Amino acid sequence: MVLQRNAQVAIWGRADKGEKVVVKFGGQQKNAEADGEGNWMTWLDAMAASDKPRELTISGSNIIVLKNILVGEVWLCSGQSNMEYTMMKEGKFAHALHGTGIDSVALKNERNTSIRLFLVKRDLTKGDAANVNKGWNEAEGESLRAFSAAGYFFAKKLFEELHVPVGMIGSSVSGSNIEPWMSGEVKNGNSPQTISVDESNPGKFYSGMIKPLAPFTLKGFLWYQGETNCFLKEAPVYGFKFKHLINSWRKLWNDGGASFYFVQIAPFEYSKNSGKVALTDTDLPAFRQAQSEALSLPHTGMIVTTDLVDHISDLHPTYKWEIGKRLALLALAHDYGKKIEYSGPVLKAVQVKGNIINISFDHLGAGIVSNNNEPLTWFKVAGSDGIYHPANATIAQDKVIVVSVAVPSPAFVRFAWNEAAQPNLFNKDGLPAVPFECNVNKSSVDKNKKD
Repeated sequence: MVLQRNAQVAIWGRADKGEKVVVKFGGQQKNAEADGEGNWMTWLDAMAASDKPRELTISGSNIIVLKNILVGEVWLCSGQSNMEYTMMKEGKFAHALHGTGIDSVALKNERNTSIRLFLVKRDLTKGDAANVNKGWNEAEGESLRAFSAAGYFFAKKLFEELHVPVGMIGSSVSGSNIEPWMSGEVKNGNSPQTISVDESNPGKFYSGMIKPLAPFTLKGFLWYQGETNCFLKEAPVYGFKFKHLINSWRKLWNDGGASFYFVQIAPFEYSKNSGKVALTDTDLPAFRQAQSEALSLPHTGMIVTTDLVDHISDLHPTYKWEIGKRLALLALAHDYGKKIEYSGPVLKAVQVKGNIINISFDHLGAGIVSNNNEPLTWFKVAGSDGIYHPANATIAQDKVIVVSVAVPSPAFVRFAWNEAAQPNLFNKDGLPAVPFECNVNKSSVDKNKKD
């Protein structure tokens, strides 16, 4: 496995009541004693990264020796099917319209002994034998093929940039709502409304697949989930649920500063798929806005995926190598001090003069651009009636000028506010702009205007 560098590392277990335990690793020796319920814990002092395999010895009335232990960076990746999406699938469907990840032939030869993987098989509380958990493995062979593609490509990018070992813990469930990953109940701000995490089996994935992992020392979390809640039209409530999840995981690890990076869900024709709730073509962007509410919490970050779909009928796009890379850019910039651009253009301010809207952005990178050299797409403008009309948009000195002849007095402007939107506004660093809806007089999001 990999132990987290530059931090105290928790080592814990069970023993007989009052049994004395000695932990040895890397020249350190730590002592512990099992409490009245047989639980014990100690912490190794912070260590520098090391790719030299060493042994971790735990001694009490018996001796446990864990071999081939490295020190580096440790991350937990979680979510639903797009995070669970395995390297085996990535190898099969790697040839996409806008790039290539790793094909099935290369996947057979892919091997990195400095990247270690731990795949959680459903309920850890039932023990390894019942869940076929195989512990930590080096990144190769069957262990690699069965692991999250987004998680592995994140680790690969970190390793290439940092040159230290990387440990990835994968804990995802296809088709899962956010509720089973949450702890307890959550209240919507000051509202008396209380939402149970899961009426049929409260917090089952939190209880069985997240809580047992703590307090294994790690750097942060990666999250790719939301499609199931989007199908339920949960934009009004997803934001506070998501913030509760982040806060509860940080509390579980007793680390309020743990980084939490997540994926804004990709274009998909939700309105054309029958389900429990009827959806419109603007419910997806409204849900994305709910996702982005988590950015109000410290040490969070979001990546955009509007360009990472070949067909909007595909709920599981293949571009997981790019997902992993973009998540890694967030970590490299925020956690590891790399001076790189990690985001596409983000709405900064809007100015209106007559029927002309002048939009400025943060995260310009090397400058904003149409990534296909075609006119900018997916800009719409509305007057005070809230009815949106297509607009012409052009780049001028790293700003976007938007005009619609149908709207002489603009009140609202949208960008990529549609489930099918795959816009071409990027920065020259290759990262897509973040979708937005804005009241031009307040420069604030208004999600209640009609098409």
